[in-house]
Amino acid sequence: MLKLLRHGNAQGVVIHKIDRSARNLKDWADLGELIDQGIEVHFANESLDLNSRSGRLSADIQAVVAADYIRNLREEAKKGIYGRFKQGFYPLRAPLGYQDNGAGKSKTIDPVKGPLVRMMFELYTSTRFSIPTLCDEMWKRGLRNHTGSKVTRGGMGKMLNNPFYLGIVRVKKTNQTFQGNHEPLITKALFDRVQDVAEGRLNTRTQTHDFVFRRLVKCKDCGYSLIGETKKGFVYYRCHTETCPTTSIREDMIDAIVTNQLKRLEFTDDEKAYLKQRITEMKARWITDKETMLGNLRVKREQVNERLARLTDAYLENAIDRQVFDERHASLLHERKAIEDQLIDFERNGASVPDRMEHYLELAGDAYSLYQTALIEKKRRLLKRVTSNFTAHGKTLDFAYQIPFREIANRERSACGGPSKAVHRTLDGILGKLIQLLGDHPEASIEAASA
Repeated sequence: MLKLLRHGNAQGVVIHKIDRSARNLKDWADLGELIDQGIEVHFANESLDLNSRSGRLSADIQAVVAADYIRNLREEAKKGIYGRFKQGFYPLRAPLGYQDNGAGKSKTIDPVKGPLVRMMFELYTSTRFSIPTLCDEMWKRGLRNHTGSKVTRGGMGKMLNNPFYLGIVRVKKTNQTFQGNHEPLITKALFDRVQDVAEGRLNTRTQTHDFVFRRLVKCKDCGYSLIGETKKGFVYYRCHTETCPTTSIREDMIDAIVTNQLKRLEFTDDEKAYLKQRITEMKARWITDKETMLGNLRVKREQVNERLARLTDAYLENAIDRQVFDERHASLLHERKAIEDQLIDFERNGASVPDRMEHYLELAGDAYSLYQTALIEKKRRLLKRVTSNFTAHGKTLDFAYQIPFREIANRERSACGGPSKAVHRTLDGILGKLIQLLGDHPEASIEAASA
């Protein structure tokens, strides 16, 4: 309207009331400039002569009052919206994959789009898709946005970074987080893996060569992955950072080190018999142990709730500022969500922890033979599961195990090959580490079994 008036498309404008022209003082100032230029401005409900000094003064006063009224209205609206957030509701349009059910009701998972959105997260963690290719793939699989079109790259990126899908409401403008009362679509573990892939980004590059140790060996000096390349019939892994000293190591040397390290994970017949006996005993008392683990997790959840309450009290007492409160509040909500996922896993998962420990020990004992016979992709998956770090400096390679494989590799062995109490104590320590691992990270056992 202002643009048309400035260009002379009309001689003036009639406005219903003065508050329609003074949503804020900038709008009123723009209108005042037009009045000074000779544009006629009339109000249907107010008899004001804007060409006189007294009329302009009266209008200015009413405009200030109107602007303050709008400002107060905005604050009240925000108060109502944030009140809904604190109650766990999401008073905005449901994200893709959820359905709106009306005011004052929680969002529910869309029976058609919900599973497709979950599939989108899972496909992205496979590192086989970049965001553009994932948009195309999900279009083929039937995922549509709210208008029925293909999900855009920007929309896909926002969805993959939206904690709403794991049950947490985040207000991006203020960086505040709230516990939602809607059903989560994905687990905390899956959401974290998606964030890891998104931060790496290089994982989604198209690979020209499928080298065994691609993206597994890092330069000890700069931290970047060594690049595989073929020279004179041999595969070399070399650091391409100009500031680093020459770091280049042949693939067969890495393979020999890995093979030797995996050999250390094999169990003797005596160790296998002892572990089998201990697993059998654990299975017999699993029901009691399960209740203990569930109790421990519930205690952890209550501790997080208490920390959240203390954090809120500290904020209300002005002991911490808003930025620190928002950061710690978001961290605690994510921690509580991870504990709740563990509780759900224990309550729903049919396999007991001893069963899953058995899978883990089988993976360790068979790692050497599996590596010898597996295809390249399965070799990489096995190494990612068993190892935590490959670093190279010059021609030297440092090898590190994941927990509890480190304890298995470094366990005490009997010199004569016979039974040993010290060996059994070491094996009991390994079982304890496994119980702790599967209690704190139940999804790890699933990964171990699938590897």
